[in-house]
Amino acid sequence: MYSPNEHRYEKMIYNRCGNSGLKLPAISLGIWQNFSYKDSFDNMEAMVRTAFDLGITHIDAANNYGNPYNGSAEENLGKILDRGLRQYRDELIISTKAGYEMWDGPYGDRNGSRKYLTASLDQSLKRMKLDYVDIYYHHIFDPNTPLEETALALDNAVKQGKALYIGISNYNKEQTAEIMKIFRELRTPFVVNQPSYSMFNRWIESDGLRDFAKAQGIGLAIFQPLYQGLLTDRYLKDIPEDSRIGKGRTWIGNEVNNERLSKIKKLNEIAAARGQKLSQMAISWCLREGKVATVLIGASRPEQIIENADAVEKLDFTQEELQAIESVLAE
Repeated sequence: MYSPNEHRYEKMIYNRCGNSGLKLPAISLGIWQNFSYKDSFDNMEAMVRTAFDLGITHIDAANNYGNPYNGSAEENLGKILDRGLRQYRDELIISTKAGYEMWDGPYGDRNGSRKYLTASLDQSLKRMKLDYVDIYYHHIFDPNTPLEETALALDNAVKQGKALYIGISNYNKEQTAEIMKIFRELRTPFVVNQPSYSMFNRWIESDGLRDFAKAQGIGLAIFQPLYQGLLTDRYLKDIPEDSRIGKGRTWIGNEVNNERLSKIKKLNEIAAARGQKLSQMAISWCLREGKVATVLIGASRPEQIIENADAVEKLDFTQEELQAIESVLAE
């Protein structure tokens, strides 16, 4: 029987999610990759347990995770919970999302309708064998559904007791502001937006979302902090066959050129001078200034989670380090 590390809360940092009372670990585990029915169950179970042992209490799923079988990531998480972790449910923040293509027909296509969001949450709860999720996200803005309908569907999930908090994902500043107004009228516990963000992908800065969220008391849970693995030491020499790029599982392979590799090497030198791995510095950088509540990491093995969790030990940057990073990124 699984017995978690009794010291699991001693090192991890927990940040308030916006102005809410909810605290999220600075580093959370996303199960987008490596949790499908084709992947090793023993490995995925080891990753979830390793994360929890490190104080990573937040596990982030979505209805369509587990390609090529949508939903298999949630099913596998449910099995992992059954094998000793479910008794610690009250120590876990489990989130899921709906919005992308999920099942055949017009009601499971990419949308934000009340029909889709309601049905999808029921399916997700069944797959994970849960009474509720802690955070339920609309996964992607839908221009074809009235935003009021989407907001009311999410609000209804809370009223039904099937979600404690509501989030949105991949919404820009303007879209966030629009749905926020509706949520505030409804008094919906809307607490978080989940956008992509990294040294190589800074759109939430140029769009204004990062500062807007901070000012409005909305938490940010950012994904792809390592830019699909490019911001690691795996690509300092060549492309490993077992990497996402080597397996052809990401579009980022098209961006691997001499200029990009040169930046990665220079950033790695800055990280080494800080006493960090490049991946650790990339995570620490995302958490700088306190404008991001949590960084969602993916992993293919437990050792990566252990390594990346150590990023919380060095979250501070000197002005010289930040300027050096900016200089490399500007090249």
